[in-house]
Amino acid sequence: MAAEQVLTTENFPAEPEKATMEGKNKFIGFWLFLGGETVMFASLFGTFVALRNSTMNGPTPEELFSLPLVFLATMFLLFSSLTSVYAIYQMKNNNYKGLLTWMWITVLLGAGFLALEIYEFNHYVHEGLKYTTNAFASSFYTLTGFHGAHVAFGLLWIITLLVRNAKRPLSLYTAPKFYVASLYWHFIDVVWVFIFSVVYLMGKVG
Repeated sequence: MAAEQVLTTENFPAEPEKATMEGKNKFIGFWLFLGGETVMFASLFGTFVALRNSTMNGPTPEELFSLPLVFLATMFLLFSSLTSVYAIYQMKNNNYKGLLTWMWITVLLGAGFLALEIYEFNHYVHEGLKYTTNAFASSFYTLTGFHGAHVAFGLLWIITLLVRNAKRPLSLYTAPKFYVASLYWHFIDVVWVFIFSVVYLMGKVG
């Protein structure tokens, strides 16, 4: 079965994203990539935890953080993870239109999260928390900003896939690409759950 072969009901495999050696290699390579990403985020988390109380000459997390706003952003990102699950479910059922539709919904929710984060950062800057205000500010902006950059990259990745493959049929060549992009999006969501807990919830309770 060639990688470019269009998938139909008759030849549809149980796991189209892993039906070829190329797809399997992408899957394995991606998990290795995530291992490196996990180490980088762990380093940033460790730095933040060590410096989160270094708020000299600046507002404290208790004074700044607005949990309703952050909770709304969290819901956007968590629901975007759910919609990406629906997208892959449609792909595994050979519903290419459903895959594209749910992926576009994922993009919209992810863009909403990014917009709220930009608004949040802008508010903090106006409240006196700039990147160089203190050690807490530097570690906070680095951790959350690094995650925000990953969200932006994920959005560009998914949008590129959607635009390039909008008029192409589902094949063993395109299926692994969407599957890996969905895994990356789940990784971003998991990291945010830790950020929400360690940065915002711990910041409010002290």
